[in-house]
Amino acid sequence: MSNSALNRRWAELLLEALTRHGLRHVCIAPGSRSAPLTLAAAKNHKLICHTHFDERGLGHLALGLAKAGKEPVGVIVTSGTAVANLYPSLIEAGLTGERLVFLTADRPPELIDCGANQAIRQIGMFASHPTQTLALPRPTMEIPASWLVSSIDNGMSNLKQGALHINCPFAEPLYGNHVTAYQDWQQTLGEWWQGNEPWLSQPETHTTVKVADWDLWRQKQGIVLAGRMSAKEGKLVAQWAKEMGWPLIGDVLSQTGQPLPNADLWLNHPRTQAILAQGQLVIQFGASLTGKRLLQWQAKCQPEQYWIVDPIIGRLDPANHRGRKFTCWVVDWLREHPAHATHYSAHASYTQSSWADELGIWSKKTSECVEAKLAGKFSEAAVAHQLHQLLPEQGQLFVGNSLIVRLIDALGQLPAGYPVYSNRGASGIDGLIATASGVQRATNKPTLAIIGDISALYDLNSLALLRNLSSPMLLIVVNNNGGQIFSLLPTPQEERQRFYCMPQNVNFDHAAAMFGLHYAAPQNWSELKQYAEQVWERKETTLIELNVAGSEGATCLQELLKQVAML
Repeated sequence: MSNSALNRRWAELLLEALTRHGLRHVCIAPGSRSAPLTLAAAKNHKLICHTHFDERGLGHLALGLAKAGKEPVGVIVTSGTAVANLYPSLIEAGLTGERLVFLTADRPPELIDCGANQAIRQIGMFASHPTQTLALPRPTMEIPASWLVSSIDNGMSNLKQGALHINCPFAEPLYGNHVTAYQDWQQTLGEWWQGNEPWLSQPETHTTVKVADWDLWRQKQGIVLAGRMSAKEGKLVAQWAKEMGWPLIGDVLSQTGQPLPNADLWLNHPRTQAILAQGQLVIQFGASLTGKRLLQWQAKCQPEQYWIVDPIIGRLDPANHRGRKFTCWVVDWLREHPAHATHYSAHASYTQSSWADELGIWSKKTSECVEAKLAGKFSEAAVAHQLHQLLPEQGQLFVGNSLIVRLIDALGQLPAGYPVYSNRGASGIDGLIATASGVQRATNKPTLAIIGDISALYDLNSLALLRNLSSPMLLIVVNNNGGQIFSLLPTPQEERQRFYCMPQNVNFDHAAAMFGLHYAAPQNWSELKQYAEQVWERKETTLIELNVAGSEGATCLQELLKQVAML
């Protein structure tokens, strides 16, 4: 009987097993060797299938879906270099914790290393970056269905974060009409097919225990750092820090409302550094700090102990402080460590006076400097400062990398509890449009995304993913003609433009037209605000290009740093 039928039954069982672990979305690129997996996914009514012709963008689409949906997401690609294009998204997921399942079709072993077309060594090609790998054999009746399903169950049960790479070799023929062939092999699993539970269940117990000496540490002069968290966690951390009477320095991704805004500027002042030096305990909730001055302070601070609370496994402290790492959810940690001696409530009104109240004065002085500097301006820095005015109600924000995220972190202040997403694990500029698209698809919320021009060029193919969305999306491309983040760095002036910034002298109106997107290039703030409101009202997808002066954003940030340091 044809290989095509057994390939299909094998793939059907594999996909069904994945659904038993909460996998609902599958992202599929075209390819023939992956036909058994693609056709099985299309047939499974539990799965929502997304497509993209660019595997690099496809991996980031899945990353965005997993980031916002908090569920594992599958990716199906054909053999050869199609697999290699998944590498950037796989690396990012390993650093930020999203669960991705890469199903990579492969040639059977007899076609590897013998000159066969599109046949490369795929087993182990991602080195140490996947959380887990599973190299399946070619489908055969000699292997029971219970082995395949329990292998998938074991891999998914142990996939707490990062990627599971499942390599799937298939021999030709790959297509056929053997509708009932090999069903007896599948049916050895009996009534399992009628249920929704895994074949092999491996339940886990999650317990977060109160720190034994917490009542001692809570009396110290503490400092709270807030990195990447969910909207719910950000609000809880902000309330907890307020009740503790501890200053909170919130990152652009913290969703805490950044109660002491513009920290990346005022942390440059000797007086604020002297105040923070009095801190005895630093507790950091969430990883991925953005601001350069905050990272410099974090590296140099010397509290009695430095604690990190984040569900991602690992140290997450590049400065290697003496302290403790709590690998748990922020919400669970806060529940066990209330701000008061009595039960902690997110709605409590009690607030201690902060031992570092003076930081509020410096934050306010800094905000006044920013306001005065940017008043009446329409620039990259001014848009970063006022970005909160463009956000859609009940929506979400996706922030790109390089210069724009640093400007928003230093000059802006986002609302508490407003969802913010990014790719700040490896902090690459690849796949940003695709990731934003995945975030939008997972939540079906109005989405504002803002990225730089080089980032947009890097993922231009993924503009195809922004067509026919069910909720409005506004993609702002800040065109400062090159990678102007290098203007912040001591790159050699003579070589900066040619070898670092690499200006491309392009406009994005034709790109928008090519993919059937609405386009606008506002010339002032009122026009930009009007276009944004139009997007949210008309529920359309629009690419807005902000043509701004080259290194203005970087120069403005540097000037403000000097100005605040002299206050």
